[in-house]
Amino acid sequence: MNSPLPDLVLEPVIRNALAEDLGTYGDITTRTVIPADVTYTARLNAREAGVVSGMQIARIAFHLVDPALKIETLIADGQPCAKDDVLMTIEGSAASILSGERVALNFAGRLTGIATMTASYVAETEGTDCRITCTRKTTPGLRLVEKQAVLHGGGFNHRFSLSDAILIKDNHIAAAGGISPVLEAVKAQASHMMRVEIEVDTLEQLEQVLEIGGADVVLLDNMDTPTLEKAVAMNAGKLVLEASGNMTLPRVAEVAATGVHYISSGALTHSAKTLDLGLDF
Repeated sequence: MNSPLPDLVLEPVIRNALAEDLGTYGDITTRTVIPADVTYTARLNAREAGVVSGMQIARIAFHLVDPALKIETLIADGQPCAKDDVLMTIEGSAASILSGERVALNFAGRLTGIATMTASYVAETEGTDCRITCTRKTTPGLRLVEKQAVLHGGGFNHRFSLSDAILIKDNHIAAAGGISPVLEAVKAQASHMMRVEIEVDTLEQLEQVLEIGGADVVLLDNMDTPTLEKAVAMNAGKLVLEASGNMTLPRVAEVAATGVHYISSGALTHSAKTLDLGLDF
């Protein structure tokens, strides 16, 4: 598993979520009914099994509300959990814990769901060299943390933004006048430090890419499994191949077996089920 991101990088996203939840006047319910000197120990529990993500974020959320809270993470990001496992304990001001509870749970449940779904995809690639990767189909404003959750599930990250790499899609090809013009433009203008990926829909387009050159990666879009097998044979190890489009869980194993290097799925971040977590005093 990758090393955790610095807290400083994650804090702006979490601050925005806390500001949204606390509103203009803070947690008026807690402030009204809970005396300031009441302390408790709360447990963040898993109510179903999965792969944990969001514990770093939950810790930051509680500490942004109250730096005096004592927090112990019992199951770290990237580790499996069983139903009823205690993932984290939070000790200190009851009011502070209650004020940070929903934001911490929203992040942890959402991200654990993504990590869990990613892990199920990764498991289907066992015995192959294929890697599972996410896409830019993320929740606006939450891309950083959702992509981190993919890593916690054993997957890999695709581009974080449009500026990370050149990815030539079908609309770029159509607007530029074909595969040859876009690849010639890349060869003439792209930095030598920039990776280049191009999407193809047919084996004829793949043949063009292989002949013209200029790409590092080919995205094989919405191809059935026999066509993917032919694409791998045509490529003969020259370029990195990524299979994308309709990459559902039941299909992952057979696609990985074709010899493609990556399978990308937007579902990892746009369709993952939030895992049921709870905070109990």
